[in-house]
Amino acid sequence: MQYPTPRRQIIDHCMKMLDDGLTLGTSGNISVRVDDHVLITPSGVPYPDLTPESICLLDMAGHQLEGDLKPSTEVPFHELIYSRDPKAAAVIHTHPVYGTVAGTLCDSLPLIHYMLAPHGGSVRVADYARFGTQELADNVSAAMAGRKAVLLRNHGAACWGKDLAEAYMLCDYLEWVCKVWVIARTAGTPALLTTDQFEEAMTEITGSGYLPGSRD
Repeated sequence: MQYPTPRRQIIDHCMKMLDDGLTLGTSGNISVRVDDHVLITPSGVPYPDLTPESICLLDMAGHQLEGDLKPSTEVPFHELIYSRDPKAAAVIHTHPVYGTVAGTLCDSLPLIHYMLAPHGGSVRVADYARFGTQELADNVSAAMAGRKAVLLRNHGAACWGKDLAEAYMLCDYLEWVCKVWVIARTAGTPALLTTDQFEEAMTEITGSGYLPGSRD
């Protein structure tokens, strides 16, 4: 079995994602790129039942090299993110409550808070397509251009990072910002940051190491 350590890290983050309410049941998926390979969670397996052997090993074309279980249905968009962004080393797809709600209400998450800066700016909503399809992968890739995060219409959210820790941090902050926006929108008309205000904050965050992993 190749890559035992990242396999265990994937399982640890799956359990954290479940415990933190970023997904439920067997929904969502996590992958890590190692060398010219991709490790990804299997389809339909409860997270507490995962073992290092159950994590699927694929090549960069999506062909399965190790593992007896079927890989996640979302292999196409994981692979597309890796092929498009050389710095991407981990992708986390969640089914969070507020992120999913936000994805039904807007085409792009407004600049309600500067904590969208680590994601690269206002997070766009990918057009709906059925899970597991190439159409969804293409929609995610288009909406994620220049970003490390995306909301999926009537579906969920996804973030990529240079490692699992960064990808998870981005998922966590994205859900928090979505929660702030949904609650504020329900209560009234939220004040938004101007483009200049947001860009100033983004420059400070990405240049100063304000967040772990925020400096490229």
